[in-house]
Amino acid sequence: QVWLKESGGGSVQPGGSLRLSCVASGTTISINAMGWYRQAPGKQRDLVATITTDGTTTYADSVKGRFTISRDNALNTVHLQMNSLKSDDSAVYYCTAHDTFVSGDYWGQGTMVIVPD
Repeated sequence: QVWLKESGGGSVQPGGSLRLSCVASGTTISINAMGWYRQAPGKQRDLVATITTDGTTTYADSVKGRFTISRDNALNTVHLQMNSLKSDDSAVYYCTAHDTFVSGDYWGQGTMVIVPD
């Protein structure tokens, strides 16, 4: 079992920055990819960014050049640095971790990011 705890959400003006963090605890030895998804009201949950244990990253086109995902494997932590935030970035951001042993994904409770128009 793995538990994920997000932090760092909040409200920021357009053009501002926020840094999200997620700490994994429990049986983390078989965790490979970690990442972030987001879900705006009335919309589906979409990929934001992922990072593997060797540092390979993927990003949604909508955040490329503005968001940066990073990871500290020793601390089982993943961060999402979000710059040049827009109102379209407003959503609940969920941390996720893929467990290769059980071939499944764990999810955090989410942290809200609000960027007013």
